[in-house]
Formats: sequence, C-alpha cells, structure tokens
Amino acid sequence: MVAIRVLLLAGALLAFACSQHGVAASDPSLLQDFCVADKTSQVRVNGLPCKDVKDVVAEDFFFSGLHMAGNTANKQGSVVTAVNVAQIGGLNTMGVSLVRIDYAPNGLNPPHTHPRSTEILTVLEGCLHVGFVTSNPENRHFNKVLAKGDVFVFPKGLVHYQFNNGNTHAVAIAALSSQNPGVITVANAVFASEPAISDDVITKAFQVEKNTVDWIQAQF
Repeated sequence: MVAIRVLLLAGALLAFACSQHGVAASDPSLLQDFCVADKTSQVRVNGLPCKDVKDVVAEDFFFSGLHMAGNTANKQGSVVTAVNVAQIGGLNTMGVSLVRIDYAPNGLNPPHTHPRSTEILTVLEGCLHVGFVTSNPENRHFNKVLAKGDVFVFPKGLVHYQFNNGNTHAVAIAALSSQNPGVITVANAVFASEPAISDDVITKAFQVEKNTVDWIQAQF
C-alpha cells in the first residue's frame, strides 16, 4: 500500500499546502437529462437532491450578473463572483461552474486550491501574472504573464494564484470542472483557522519565531 515561510513566507505557504496529500475527486456522472437542485430538501446526499421534473422552470438554468464589476475594495484587491450550483440549481450533477474575478491595480487572488476542480482562466481585460506550484517533492512553479484574450489552466488540487501587475483594473472569467469546486485559501487556512493551529506547529512548519506568526495572524 502507498503510505499515505511577509515574502519569504509566501513561498513557504505554497510548499506547505502542496505538502498535504491531495484527494482525487470528481463530480458524479449525470444519469438523466438534468437534476435541478432542490434546495428546500432535508435529504443529505453527495451533491443535492433533484427537484421534481414538473416543477423545473427555465430560471433554474439561468443567472444574470456577470456583466457587473465586483467590489475590489478589500485587503487583497480582488473579488470573485461565483456561478455554481448555489446560484444555478440546474448545474446540479453537470460537473461545471463559472466565476468572474475582478482585480484592482496590484490586486491579488491569493494562493489557493480547488480540491475538486481543474480551472481554465481567460483574461477579458488587463494583464495578469498567474502561476501554480506542483506537489512535493519538486514544488515546481509554473508561471506566466497573461494579456487580454490569453488562457491558462490550473490543474486540479494544485495551489495557484493570479496577480494584477498592471496599473488598470483587470477582469477574468474562469470555468471549473465541478458544480461545487470548493476553495481553500492557504494563508487563511493556516493563520486564521478556528480554533487556531498551535504556535508550535506553525513555527516549526515555517521555521520562524512565534512573534512572526503572531504578527501574521493579527492581519486576519
């Protein structure tokens, strides 16, 4: 059986996240024309139960709003507008979803991972520096500067990011191979967990002093 380190810390954050064992997962296969999510059901399944077909309407497959810019007035200078099964019930069992990402100048969509999804991103406006890091032991960093119309793929489960290195706002659209891809932002998971991860664990993992950890945690 197969036995199952702010700038310096940024690189360590990526390495730390990639050191965790990934989970190979995908959405269930579609066994009928559609299975519109019944969000009122108390039944708990891996996904969402189906609404009665006779109650399905066109609006179950519709969302409006991606033409509207998101509010980037936050610490990261970016915002994600998601269109997944929570917004479109008709995406249930379809294995796809979509996001719009808005970036202020110098805005960052910080290092994160989607545990259940590959992502393909297209730049609609502006310029983005993007990248992802492979798993241990290589931790190889693939990165690229994208212009309007460029496309980049982030493999499933790998830590990735986007940074607007331009002096104007940027916009991207990304498609994901899951109705509910999930997102784990590395810094939030490590430094803002509830309850907090032990200082002994974090100081040793990142090879830093406790006061450095305390300072970082105070930012969240």
